[in-house]
Amino acid sequence: MKTFSRILLILFVCVALAAPLIAQGSPEAGRPAAAILIFEGVQIIDYTGPYEVLGQAGFRVFTVAASAASITTSMGMKVTPAYALADAPPADVLVIPGGDTRSTLADAAVLAWVRERARPARHVLTVCNGAFILAKTGLLDGLTATTFYDLIPQLRETAPKVHVVADRRFVDNGQIITTAGLSSGIDGALHVVERMLGTGRAQQVALNMEYDWRPDSGFARAALADAELRRIFGRPLELQVPGGESEVLSTAGTADRWEVRWRVKTATPLADLRALLVHHLAETGKWTPKSAVAGAPGEWTYKDAAQKTWNARVDLVPEAGKTGEYRMVIKVERAGA
Repeated sequence: MKTFSRILLILFVCVALAAPLIAQGSPEAGRPAAAILIFEGVQIIDYTGPYEVLGQAGFRVFTVAASAASITTSMGMKVTPAYALADAPPADVLVIPGGDTRSTLADAAVLAWVRERARPARHVLTVCNGAFILAKTGLLDGLTATTFYDLIPQLRETAPKVHVVADRRFVDNGQIITTAGLSSGIDGALHVVERMLGTGRAQQVALNMEYDWRPDSGFARAALADAELRRIFGRPLELQVPGGESEVLSTAGTADRWEVRWRVKTATPLADLRALLVHHLAETGKWTPKSAVAGAPGEWTYKDAAQKTWNARVDLVPEAGKTGEYRMVIKVERAGA
């Protein structure tokens, strides 16, 4: 009899401890649901960042894809979606991440599903170039949006009915929220939590994730002053050095000024290297030299895409005591800053 009583007590304790977990995991628990669209080439942080935030906030989070077959993310992670389009349950929040969106943008069934599921959702959240998917459905027409910093001009071109901004980490239109690239999806998801469950819950989630959440920080990658340098040298800021190589030592600044430092190793004579640099800035960058000294990098001026005037200082000098090694520095500053 005592043994039977102990068994009953153990069972009672186990059920009591398990009850909250069962309630939390149950669709009938009244917890908000979040559906995250995934597809071949999806960017990992674009969907896992919001997944973590919303899951920590108590949402029922699930992934949805065109079919139930596993997909491969942008960096080779294999993921099996929880649902195919036709089987996915309703959701209060629809998350549309970015990545390699080409096949998704060409898939009429996925676009129709997004359009259908977005209408009843309390919030639709896009991350990075997931904005292109939502724009393709027409649901961004007449709204303000943002996207990955290097794709802002393309979104303006392909979605002329959308007011695309470059100085916001996320844009809240009410129901539809778009975010910039990659980690900004975390900020967008925290904003959704704040909108639906209150500031306190969002703050608790951010603290538990050890995430330095600053919704009013104003940080937007697209608004930083290195945009012109990326246009000239590419996103990795690679210097094409004849018979040699280059390495970025530092790249930092603000929205009004930026500085990049490179180490250059090459057998090319310094005079020839300087001449190549001057030619590249003038031809590719369309920069105008301020100094009249031929072949000297020196002082430059240029206008950005918004026709604002910038000043630049370019230096290319030998490294002391190192044959064939040079230090190159480019500083840019908005005129009047």
